[in-house]
Amino acid sequence: MTVQKETKSKIDYRPLWLGLLFGIIFGFLLQKGGVTKYDVILGQLLLRDFTVLKIMMSAVVVGMPGVFIMRKLGLIEFDIKFGSLGKNVIGGLLFGLGFALLGFCPGTIAGAVGNGYLDATVGGLIGIVIGSGLFAAIFPKVRNGILQWGDYGQLTLPQLLKVNEWVVIVPLSALIIALFVLLEVNGL
Repeated sequence: MTVQKETKSKIDYRPLWLGLLFGIIFGFLLQKGGVTKYDVILGQLLLRDFTVLKIMMSAVVVGMPGVFIMRKLGLIEFDIKFGSLGKNVIGGLLFGLGFALLGFCPGTIAGAVGNGYLDATVGGLIGIVIGSGLFAAIFPKVRNGILQWGDYGQLTLPQLLKVNEWVVIVPLSALIIALFVLLEVNGL
């Protein structure tokens, strides 16, 4: 009779800790930038205050090359989800509806809850929990239906264009920086 030794595989929690750290930093910067305030978000929606756009553009210009550099260094792996027009349209409509009704997106809800804003806590946080529960309940019924409409698989923009990712990152970053400068020069 042989006894097999049970081996435990070591779980790498570093990505979770890094995600938590970057999430806290992002939330702090959202709060410091003022985008957890309803008036700032409403100003963006009315095209009067571009603070939200500037912060998001800054995040994209830093994050976009950052994730590709971290991937090259072996710090992260991409897990590209299957995409479809159905998922994007339904997700965009739900996101837009929640944003229009409450004036917060999921990221700014988290920041506003951290600030103690009651509207974000009651409407936003409870809405996210209820919405997530409803989606989990109906997902098995819509998984192979409307969510698969216009399925394009695990395709990224560089793959679609059949180019190296830097051929997309560099011009897109330059375009975002130019838009940022244009907003600043015009006092927006």
